[in-house]
Amino acid sequence: MEVLKLEHVSHDFGQLRAVDDVTLAVSRGELVCLLGPSGCGKTTALRVAAGLERLQQGRVLIDGEPVGDQKHDVPPEDRSVGLVFQDYALFPHLDVKGNVGFGLRGWSKKNREARARAMLGQVGMAAMADAHPHMLSGGQQQRVALARALAPNPKVMLLDEPFSGLDVTLRHTIRDETLNVLKSAGAATLMVTHDPEEAMFMADRVALMRDGRIVQVGPPADLYAKPVDKFVASFFGDINRLPGSVTGGQVQTPFGRLDAAHLAEGQAVEVLIRPEALHVQPCAAPEDRAPGQRPARVRAARLLGRSSMLHLDLPANGTEVTAPAADAQDGIQLHARIPGRYLPAENDLLDVQLDRSQTFVFPADHVT
Repeated sequence: MEVLKLEHVSHDFGQLRAVDDVTLAVSRGELVCLLGPSGCGKTTALRVAAGLERLQQGRVLIDGEPVGDQKHDVPPEDRSVGLVFQDYALFPHLDVKGNVGFGLRGWSKKNREARARAMLGQVGMAAMADAHPHMLSGGQQQRVALARALAPNPKVMLLDEPFSGLDVTLRHTIRDETLNVLKSAGAATLMVTHDPEEAMFMADRVALMRDGRIVQVGPPADLYAKPVDKFVASFFGDINRLPGSVTGGQVQTPFGRLDAAHLAEGQAVEVLIRPEALHVQPCAAPEDRAPGQRPARVRAARLLGRSSMLHLDLPANGTEVTAPAADAQDGIQLHARIPGRYLPAENDLLDVQLDRSQTFVFPADHVT
């Protein structure tokens, strides 16, 4: 069931259109991430949903009832939304349980404190109920902010870059805990982030924005494996780019011909190859190579922690690579990402094969 729905929402700041005809729905128990680069309009869309920005065009509905349109402008405190911001916005003069219970209007003092302590237990902060915000770490403040937002049992949770102020190690831990708490609460959750990895980890669906518009929305795996354009494909990580043109419904690459039947004959294209789509193995004799394998020279190899990045040179003219040196300016430079530790020496020769499921062909004149 759709709990939060934005219908054809647009919002301007002077001459700047920050949100442009955005339609998006979030169901109960679902977490949707608004993802995109800085300035794309994702936070403005969230603030319109919350009622923090007055609706200019379109409609905002919660549980099918309009809370924002040309006739309605329900204030944030009456929309049954919980808000978590990147600065957490805790009240310094209140202790932790006072912060969590702050939004429980109409509750008795006893019930308010009991609810606050219960929510703090849910986020692992029961022992800090009597502490003040300045005594807490960033991760602890984030937990308190989440408990405060969930305490009134809102229908909708809205999170704006909630993990951006945390260091990398803590961020991974806190977002895992936050996801579990949100799923247990069952609220419809809309979260803003600029981090593709975070969106893929947290979201049931991702709505990727650019210049105020939603470019593609769907499960994270669909945006990664079935991007609608070059912008979507490249937003989720490094991309190797090769120029080409369509001939007979295909485009020629160093690894063979790729399907381009959806594009016009003779059209200039760009082939996008994810680094993890390049599989390598020790160089074999030419007669022993599998179809589509190409020899390449290692220019550099770097360990990135969970994976290794290889900078490779392929000869552009289809000639055989031979040791000890080749003119890099005459070749094609590609990056390959290999799981784990794999660090061949500079100038080593490797055979490279392409995983076509992680390779995409788009018109060259499309936005990147």
